[in-house]
Amino acid sequence: MPPLPAIDPSTSTPRRPHPQWRAFTEMGFRPLYLAGCFWALASVWLWVHAPARITGVLGGVFWHAHEMLWGFVATIAVGFLLTAGANWTGKNPLRGNALAMLCLLWLVARVAYLVPGHPAFLIACLADTGFFVWGAAALARVVWVTRNQRNAGVPVLLLGLAATHALYCWAVVQGDYVALMRYFNAGLLCMAVLTLLIARRVMPFFAQRAVAGLNIPAHTRSGHWQLATGLAAIACLLAGQPTLAAAALAATGLIALVQWMSWKPWAVRRVPLLWVLYAGYFGLGVGLLVGAGSLASPLVNPLANPMGTAWIGIVIRPAWPAHVIGVAGFSVLILGMVTRTALGHLGRPLQTDRAMVASFVLMILAALLRLAALLPTAAATGLLHAATLAWVLALGLYLWRFFPLMIRPRADAAKSAAPIIRVEAVARTRP
Repeated sequence: MPPLPAIDPSTSTPRRPHPQWRAFTEMGFRPLYLAGCFWALASVWLWVHAPARITGVLGGVFWHAHEMLWGFVATIAVGFLLTAGANWTGKNPLRGNALAMLCLLWLVARVAYLVPGHPAFLIACLADTGFFVWGAAALARVVWVTRNQRNAGVPVLLLGLAATHALYCWAVVQGDYVALMRYFNAGLLCMAVLTLLIARRVMPFFAQRAVAGLNIPAHTRSGHWQLATGLAAIACLLAGQPTLAAAALAATGLIALVQWMSWKPWAVRRVPLLWVLYAGYFGLGVGLLVGAGSLASPLVNPLANPMGTAWIGIVIRPAWPAHVIGVAGFSVLILGMVTRTALGHLGRPLQTDRAMVASFVLMILAALLRLAALLPTAAATGLLHAATLAWVLALGLYLWRFFPLMIRPRADAAKSAAPIIRVEAVARTRP
């Protein structure tokens, strides 16, 4: 009689792979996406509901601004670029214990900023600067080794984030809050240029793969102009030329909106992984125009006239550009990108579930409520608390959904350890 298949009972039931340190530190997106999103959730809650616990040298609104830009947005960017760098060059820029040490620098900075005293502040500044410089150096190394000229400028933009961060901290030590705002805005624009560069590359690719028959332009030439105008805006801002910076920034934002329109936003309305990216790109483009309007205002120094006129208080208010760019732009884009790229790199189907879609909707709602809270109305405090709740829920859903996946091997790696069916000869015995 031919041998019969027998299933090894010890391997017959599929098991969820156990968490693995090696898997968790395999690529930059795993620890840094989780760290950045968790800190965005925790720091906003702390800022709104327990500001008295922010006791470091970098306090108040300056701590909040710093942590949102460099502690959240730029951290996610480093995680994305370390992961994308592996795709661009075929070499993983940072992994294992080296990646863990990079994350430790990040963690030291977050904690030290909350500790009173200048020694803790100095430790935090050095740790944060080291985090960005190390990330840029790791990316630059693989770009150089592989002669990947197309991405040679990306590590430079990361160094720009490191430089503006260091200048921001120096302005805090000097007590020069006018310079501090200038350096914050320069860092914001560095991040905006980097975000536009990344999003312009990946969004047409993602859209054409997900929507059958969709044909949209990559906008390579307009992207070069956009990069040039964005860098010009940063240079003019640092040189103390707000009018020229406003013109360059307006051009950057207009190019973004023209690109957005040509990408046929209506065609992606049924694909959550796409419409959330489109919503964020649109918010970023609008935010750059709002920023241009703020720089073009004759009251470029908000500390000189904090009240202003009613028109300036609503449209040119200093908080508007940062929140339109940061919340309606960066944050919405980030939630879409950390979902889409995590699914792809974890070997999961590029499909959303209810928790993912709910997180997208909540983040957009948080952006709208936060902008509404900036209006001088009696409802401002209530709107701020509602925005905070939506923000926390959006990021909490992401962490709940992805934390178990990030600490385990890829889905296709788990499949390789699936139940083993062994063909064995089964002996028959007669009674």
